[in-house]
Amino acid sequence: MNKYKKLVTNTLIFAVGSFGSKILLLFLTRLYTANLNPSDISTKELLELTANFLIPVITFSIADAVIRYGIDRNYDNRKVFTSACVAEGRGVLLLLVLTPFLTLLPYTDGYVLLLMIYCITSGFRQIAQQFVRARGLLRLFAFDGITAALTLFLFNLIFISGLHMGITGFMFSVILSDLCSGLFLWAAAGLRRFFSLQYLDKRITRTMLRFSIPLIPSALLWLVTGFSDRLFIRYMPGPSGLVGETAAGIYSISSKIPNLISTISTIFFQAWNMSAIEEVDSKDRGRFYQKIFDTYQSFMFIAGAFLIVFVQILSNILIDSSSYAEYAQAYRYTPVLIVGVTMMCFNQFLSSVYTATQHTTHSFWTSLIAAVVNIVLNIVLIYLMGIMGAAIATFVSYFVSYCIRIVDARRYIYFPVNHAKFIVNTGILFLLGIVVVDEPPMWILILAVGLIFMTIYNFSAVSQMMLQFRRKRR
Repeated sequence: MNKYKKLVTNTLIFAVGSFGSKILLLFLTRLYTANLNPSDISTKELLELTANFLIPVITFSIADAVIRYGIDRNYDNRKVFTSACVAEGRGVLLLLVLTPFLTLLPYTDGYVLLLMIYCITSGFRQIAQQFVRARGLLRLFAFDGITAALTLFLFNLIFISGLHMGITGFMFSVILSDLCSGLFLWAAAGLRRFFSLQYLDKRITRTMLRFSIPLIPSALLWLVTGFSDRLFIRYMPGPSGLVGETAAGIYSISSKIPNLISTISTIFFQAWNMSAIEEVDSKDRGRFYQKIFDTYQSFMFIAGAFLIVFVQILSNILIDSSSYAEYAQAYRYTPVLIVGVTMMCFNQFLSSVYTATQHTTHSFWTSLIAAVVNIVLNIVLIYLMGIMGAAIATFVSYFVSYCIRIVDARRYIYFPVNHAKFIVNTGILFLLGIVVVDEPPMWILILAVGLIFMTIYNFSAVSQMMLQFRRKRR
């Protein structure tokens, strides 16, 4: 199978698994809001956030090394998988050391043990998932994504809706779902054959840890960038009505539509990351990267334009403002966030260069710059502009990171980039956002013309890739 067809096929497989799980998870939101009060939901989200911070630390982000070296034919899969499992075992000891500090967090009272088990089972599932992916068992990987979402939904029905166990029921649901998923993959993929202490290779373990440890702060910094906006809006002083708890809620709601772009990008990235690793030593890798990145950028800009043009319609469908009229204005901040998330997706693509070439420290320091820029701009712009200041800070931080990575990443794998096209596309997205928010005379016509232009301007790259894919199949 040629590399273009393989990338498209893998993307479709991941899409099937992801979309199925996303549909199931949408129903969970309704279940939570029907059975948990706002205070419990806030505690639930804080526990999830804490787990998301802890998991990369206690697993040493080793799951990323599993996909990198599991695909590489120069490494023995048995040694890779055994090293990953042993590394997580050591991480459990680290988690025990951190336990006294977890008790200091006010919202963990009564949940520390469950939080620890949550982190352990989630880490185990991640390693099993990535190893299955590395072995090319993508249909099994996608099927597991659907079944894991289904078991999570069913366990929530039992523990929260049926037994009314509240937050404890939620923790049980996640733990059991992750455990079932990990055990299923262990059995279905025959992972027992790949684990034995006799396969433990200290040299490979050190290589994997040198690769994965720099990814720990990188993962944490992206979390800081994503969540600091809401914290600053909620607790910082600023314009009346544009900061505080209500403003933070409006900002959170305005982020729902941009997350659609992130979902699409993540599906593609799962497939692309595998192709990037497999093609890292190929002679025409620069041309391969050029074609894929040009097509990817073009598709994402078209998707961003569609979301901005139809943002009011989508907001009316996804957001219920009948009880809280403030939500009706959430769409005003969405266009800037759409452009910001688009920049984040491009950063994600460029991170594949660091992964493929084993320069993961560059993921760290470029993420650090983005986090620092985001925090500094949040302090200044939220004080001056409130919610819109946070949206602008998000865009600028991701844009700065993109500008650095587009130069730095191409030092390791060079591929031409059409910077003029990028500037034009970004500028038009902002213009469309201004038109949607301000609604000047003939604004609907302006939006229609802008959308048609963006589609035509970018479609050639997409169509050329489709034609090349069809030629490769013959």
